[in-house]
Amino acid sequence: MLNIYLSEENGKLQEIDSIQKGCWINVLHPTEEEIQYLIETLNVELDFIRDPLDDEERSRIEKEDDTTLIIMDIPTVRHGEDGNSTYDTIPIGMIIMPECFVTICLEENPIFERFTNQRIKGFYTFKKTRFALQLLYIISTYYLRYLKQISRKTVDLEKELNKSMKNKEIFTLLGLEKSLVYFATSLKSNKVVIQKLMRSRSEYLKMYEDDQDLLEDVLVENKQAIEMAEIYSNILNGMMTTFSSVTSNNLNSVMKLLTSITIILSLPTMVASFFGMNVPVPLTHHKHAFAFIMAIAAALSCTTAIIFWKKRYF
Repeated sequence: MLNIYLSEENGKLQEIDSIQKGCWINVLHPTEEEIQYLIETLNVELDFIRDPLDDEERSRIEKEDDTTLIIMDIPTVRHGEDGNSTYDTIPIGMIIMPECFVTICLEENPIFERFTNQRIKGFYTFKKTRFALQLLYIISTYYLRYLKQISRKTVDLEKELNKSMKNKEIFTLLGLEKSLVYFATSLKSNKVVIQKLMRSRSEYLKMYEDDQDLLEDVLVENKQAIEMAEIYSNILNGMMTTFSSVTSNNLNSVMKLLTSITIILSLPTMVASFFGMNVPVPLTHHKHAFAFIMAIAAALSCTTAIIFWKKRYF
């Protein structure tokens, strides 16, 4: 899908049919025909189009003549059939050219929607450097937003696990832990690109004073997201370790209880087996033999139960 937008002087965004100077070309999961159209129309390198469509592509920045490519990882939410949400990252590409600004991504995402719905203050398609920095800032804020969602889910799961430990909650925790690993890895890659932009401000993008301030804000938000991802990851690791220990302890307690009950119940069986042998045994002709045998069995079981209770086996 290929959409072309252009900002008017008053800031209103309109969708247009053809590529014009200062426009924004938003490319989402393009077909081969659309890719060829962009290459021929914009005279851009094929790798600049295809690299952001590789979900394993790393974050980076490079320049070819007057064209700059910035690839960044953005957070995304996956909704499973069981109703649980998992978090992942996918790359997006920003191609800054003298004539236009191109964004490329594998799928639709709420980050682009914020721009198309005109929810970003001071957004103009023809202010390409500003647009790129605003995109970087929104990406960092979405990482923070999803990290807070993960934190809330972790608290809810902890409450559920305190009531009863089920495999569903354990697997959900594992999914969140994996999401945090993806986030931390992508955020660190994004940080390298942002720092490279700060060190070589004039080499890749022409920046004004306000743009430099925005870039510093982007770096601050990115660092905060990295710290939050690492903190939440440590918390989840601690929770997984704790609940693993609790599960093992509960299993040991159950096994200890069952073993104690088995020993207590085996004593009457031993007494009954002994007096049920087909040979002469004590109390064979005694009229109260049954009562004596039951008393002996009960006494042994009760004594054993008291000993186990004092040793806190149950």
